[in-house]
Amino acid sequence: MTRLTARFLRYVKIDTQSNPYVETTPSTEKQKDLSRLLVEELHQMGYQDAYLDDLGYTYLKIEKNQEGITPIGFVSHVDTSFDSPGHPVNPRVIENYQGDVIKLNDSLDMHPKQFPSLNHVIGDDIIVTDGNTLLGADDKCGVAEMMELAEILKENPNIKHGDIYLCFTPDEEIGRGADHFNYNFFKASYAYTMDGSRVGEIEYENFNAAHAWVRFIGKSIHPGASKNKMINASHLAFEFHQLLPKALDPSLTEGYEGFNHLTDIKSTVDHGESIYIIRNHDMARFDKQKETFQFIVSFLNQKYGYEAVQLTLKDTYYNMSEKIKPRFEIIEKAMDAIKRCGLTPITSPIRGGTDGARLTYEGLLCPNLGTGGYQFHGRYEFASIQQMEKALEIMIDIITHA
Repeated sequence: MTRLTARFLRYVKIDTQSNPYVETTPSTEKQKDLSRLLVEELHQMGYQDAYLDDLGYTYLKIEKNQEGITPIGFVSHVDTSFDSPGHPVNPRVIENYQGDVIKLNDSLDMHPKQFPSLNHVIGDDIIVTDGNTLLGADDKCGVAEMMELAEILKENPNIKHGDIYLCFTPDEEIGRGADHFNYNFFKASYAYTMDGSRVGEIEYENFNAAHAWVRFIGKSIHPGASKNKMINASHLAFEFHQLLPKALDPSLTEGYEGFNHLTDIKSTVDHGESIYIIRNHDMARFDKQKETFQFIVSFLNQKYGYEAVQLTLKDTYYNMSEKIKPRFEIIEKAMDAIKRCGLTPITSPIRGGTDGARLTYEGLLCPNLGTGGYQFHGRYEFASIQQMEKALEIMIDIITHA
């Protein structure tokens, strides 16, 4: 077992799920369990200046050993998604995967026809779950690769590089990973998030994103005396959802197509709440989707004659391509590194977002690189050991040609 693999297996067993329903930073203290381990390991490597701040961000500056090389950075996140169970994670290594059906447990199989991304890892050693939790490849692949990079540079001073900045953020999965990023410390000219999927990918287009909280205020009357009086908040939630465009259900979209995704709903007769994420690569269409939410709220309130529906909209990040295209040499540097490492670069729009989107809009250009993890946020998540090693090779090539 390689050191990178052992590192990854160690990290995924630590429960670091974030929580979108609280306002603290980090949203869960357990994220710091991994962050403290990262700092301890960095100290053991000899990086005594590595530190964890009070808000759950871990930082390291690796001092340059060569003049004239541009300072660059890498960013990954320690939290895992709340979309699936996150603990206890029991990873399993399948050696030399040959494209067959993978039996995760007695009731759950992973079939290549259903999950064609398995075709990208034929012949690789892959790490899967036991079917009861997510794996945490998003983004502990990136975390492990950045930590391995730090150790390799400490062991090999002959690898020439400029200043390198590393940051491990909390709460990326709930859109808050860049909220308290320390730009005063992180003095990279540009950076890359290690938060993508297939190795060789370089991503610089992502969704514009917003959250929508829709509250429903019903009129609760005893059902025996409710004729022409009761207004059920649960029915209001159903009605609101039915008025949204059906074609924007995420299960019907791909590529550059946007969506409205209902992530949570809870209700009684008296009151309820639905939570949506709104996504589109195109800003005009993104704005139109938000306007549709506002229109439906106005329509229902007019229909029922009181403020039956309340809406809170909050933009969370924007498409970074507008900021990166004028400095496309950052993408070309990554593409050249990918080619030198024997792969063909792949560019595709991110059907999601990364810390890099926020960082880019706040001045730190930060496209996204593939890490070797696949099918994020669920029980079918897996990672390729060979692709993780190749992602590390690409990072080393990037820093020597910055």
